[in-house]
Amino acid sequence: MLRRPRRNRRSEAIRNLNRETHLSPGHLVQPLFLMEGDEAKVAIPSLPGSYRLSLESTLREIETCLELGVHSFILFPAVPDERKDKEATYSYNPDNFYLKAATAIKERFPECCLISDVAMDPYSSDGHDGLVLDGKIANDETLLILSKMAVAQAHAGFDILGPSDMMDGRVQAIREGLDREGYTDTGIMSYTAKYASAFYGPFRDALESAPKASGDIPADKKTYQMDPANKQEALIEGELDTMEGADFLMVKPALNYLDVIHLLKHSFDLPIAAYHVSGECAMLLAACRNGWLEYEKAMPETLLSIRRAGADVIITYFAKDYAKLTG
Repeated sequence: MLRRPRRNRRSEAIRNLNRETHLSPGHLVQPLFLMEGDEAKVAIPSLPGSYRLSLESTLREIETCLELGVHSFILFPAVPDERKDKEATYSYNPDNFYLKAATAIKERFPECCLISDVAMDPYSSDGHDGLVLDGKIANDETLLILSKMAVAQAHAGFDILGPSDMMDGRVQAIREGLDREGYTDTGIMSYTAKYASAFYGPFRDALESAPKASGDIPADKKTYQMDPANKQEALIEGELDTMEGADFLMVKPALNYLDVIHLLKHSFDLPIAAYHVSGECAMLLAACRNGWLEYEKAMPETLLSIRRAGADVIITYFAKDYAKLTG
């Protein structure tokens, strides 16, 4: 045999020479759940190792991550029910603890990258990503609220905004709103292909933001999130988001949609982000805790598969652990 591929696998040193895919902590984003309160750290049972954190606890967590080489964080607010209403007005209230936390984090750690969540559901009494009017999700009326929310987040100090709502036209509405207010340097990481997935359960537990049935709207998000059966539709969303001014295109979830990550990577020039979601992480953690898999081996392989599919950025609850393991 003239060709023997095993020659290039013979030792670790040789394998390093021809390794095609590389993953470093710099590619990873650590999600953090914020809550009001002093010195609070509340475990999320359905997502072991993750917590709702007060500001002081968040600052300590970020400091630890920075020391390990993880410099990017996406923040989500666990908003008490009494602050929620149909129009999500607390989302752009200057007294919003989420906005104040972003300002405090950037003052303490100006070198970190903060990514926001732009959607109504954490603040909505209906639990939906869009405004509910007459038993339907009102797309265009929602854009006005998202634009206000985005400007407030940019003012608070977020570096990149993450519209996760899947309303039509929201990237353009947010970009125009930011530019009008002078926030031309604030980026947009659009949730371009966000699927109506069964793997969001622990995340919704963390924020207590499950959607409610209302009129013709069922207690799910299928009228605005993408059908898991569709792939070509992601190209439509990607083209629109690119034209409307997005700086990153995201696929969510990641593992069950590696083909979509690959498709977007080879179809657009923008960086591709992938959200390794709570249910995907929880499954791996459960298998490891039962002794069926080895965490130190299965976790890096999982993240590497997302990177290999084409993700430039990976949002994962394992970011800190991966940095510990590889550091």
